[in-house]
Amino acid sequence: MTPAPPRRAPLVGLLSAHVVSLTGNMLTLIALPLYVLAETGSPAATGLAGAFATAPVVLGGAFGGVLVDRIGYRRASILADLVSGATVAAVPALHATVGLPLPALLVLVFVSGLLDTPGQTARTALLPEAATAAGVPIERAIGWFEATERGARLIGAPVAGLLVSALGALPVLAVDAATFAVSALAVVALLPAGMRPETAEVTSGGYWPDFAAGLRFLVREPLLRAMVLLVLVTNLFDATKSNVLLPVVAARDLGGATAFGLLVGAMGGGALVGSLLFSAVGHRLPRRATLVTAFAVAGAPPFWALAAAPPLPVVATVFALAGLAAGAINPLIGAVELERVPAHMRARVYGVIGAGAWGAMPLGALGAGVAADRFGTTATLVTVGTCYLLVVLTPLLGGPWRAMGRPVPEQRQPERPTTVDTRSG
Repeated sequence: MTPAPPRRAPLVGLLSAHVVSLTGNMLTLIALPLYVLAETGSPAATGLAGAFATAPVVLGGAFGGVLVDRIGYRRASILADLVSGATVAAVPALHATVGLPLPALLVLVFVSGLLDTPGQTARTALLPEAATAAGVPIERAIGWFEATERGARLIGAPVAGLLVSALGALPVLAVDAATFAVSALAVVALLPAGMRPETAEVTSGGYWPDFAAGLRFLVREPLLRAMVLLVLVTNLFDATKSNVLLPVVAARDLGGATAFGLLVGAMGGGALVGSLLFSAVGHRLPRRATLVTAFAVAGAPPFWALAAAPPLPVVATVFALAGLAAGAINPLIGAVELERVPAHMRARVYGVIGAGAWGAMPLGALGAGVAADRFGTTATLVTVGTCYLLVVLTPLLGGPWRAMGRPVPEQRQPERPTTVDTRSG
């Protein structure tokens, strides 16, 4: 029997939708805090907006995994992009017409982010089937998928900074709304309506029993619990930087939106290169030592560089090196999750893992705004950077982290892998 010819359109459509949607997210990441800072002049208000941007990511990750399974992956991806695009478009539209008070802006930001994580999860879940249709090995497709995420940061952040400098924050948000529409159209046009991964379990006990099963599995896995706790704390620290401290320092000391976008792009570009390097040599490296080293280099130095206020090229170099180290973190964590989470529970467990990893980010944004107002940005940057370093050294103490090593080949059960991005950047 002649095998069916490869169909590359679904994989091309999925990768295209993912990179366009994530690039739009980068536009919002740059434009929104600068808009709030310009309108209010308050780091605390900027932190509040950052909290409202990250809180729905947590809620969507926690409760959206089961819904994505029920709605269907293709439909969930389209719906998420359409809702996010409509709410982002409402920001410049309302500002230009009836006005946009801060509470209304916060509501729009919250609704926009509510389906963002489920949408990304849906696209991830479609990847194995798209790769099979294209005749592409799943490992290569996952590498491309990860590269689109890193590439979106590399390209989207500097472009957003330039656009905000040239046009202002509100027109950039309008461009962002258009990117979500393009992403939804790519999925509609290029992915067949019936495409979805096979599941190992077709019966369901209902939404809450399915959700509880994923939660119970995570609670009973010591190493996964330890990973979630570590990423929870480090993401809290990262939120202080990305949502408040970096835009404030960029606007005050480094030249504004262009510098902001350049630094985010430098870290994203470094992470892209780091991911590619890790894919080539990561299987030869000791997992626990590599994770600690990557976290230590990626975490504290950017805070200290911003506090020291050297010239912009020096700060950009530090951010690029931090990104290079960060490129190893998600593949390492994803490999452990792949080995330990049963295939039929991935959507549920990954949703809970993602929610746990992102759960403290709203508090990080709020706390950074208050601390910057009260103690100043420099003191806040030094303190958070130091705490970051101390936290990421804890895996060296042992405990459940000793189980992070690779399983022996006879025990490994190869499955179609998917990835979940638990890191905030």
